[in-house]
Amino acid sequence: MNVLTHLNVDSPISYLIAVLLPALDAIFPVLPSETVVIALGVATARSTDPRIGVLVGLAALGAFLGDNLCYLLGRRFGPRVERRFFSSEKGRQRRQWAERSLNRFGTQLIIVCRFIPGGRTAVTLCCGLIGYSRRRFVPATAVAALIWALYAFFLGRLGGRAFEDRPWLGFLVAFGATLVVTGLIEAGRRIHGRVARRSGRVAGCGKPDRVAHKGWTAGRDR
Repeated sequence: MNVLTHLNVDSPISYLIAVLLPALDAIFPVLPSETVVIALGVATARSTDPRIGVLVGLAALGAFLGDNLCYLLGRRFGPRVERRFFSSEKGRQRRQWAERSLNRFGTQLIIVCRFIPGGRTAVTLCCGLIGYSRRRFVPATAVAALIWALYAFFLGRLGGRAFEDRPWLGFLVAFGATLVVTGLIEAGRRIHGRVARRSGRVAGCGKPDRVAHKGWTAGRDR
């Protein structure tokens, strides 16, 4: 991976992509923001330059800005956002999951959703659509962004140090580890969802969801 040689604390492009990709992949999930942050960690694994902290901070800032951009889009352009992201059957299912989960877990979901495939965009947009409290949303996204940036960057550094002579192998190991963690979180989410649906059918929990949704509407910031 020759590209790793160009990602270092002396390269302006490292700082640029550290903030831009995490910000933009909130709207364009196909952008490999986590991959790039891991690569930055691998590329700087041997360095003790204090500017490494700037790279981590910029990655966290980009993730924070992207989440809050999604919130703003959902809040200001609700109908357009609905058509663009939630008009398909899969999109509607994600919207319903995000709303139900927000009603139940609140800020905890906002933090965890950064590690759920497709979850970040669905949850942050949904927060804007339903008027989730900005005073709760902003701190939650700040915490989520910092945890995510530290996790991805230092996982890359661990991989880079473990395979100093073969950075590409360190990158593959670190990236594989993130896939495992993401897979475990997604599996846990699916299992939890199935258990919750079964419990709901048994206990007849249809009404509380609608009541909870009204609670969000009533609690919108003005």
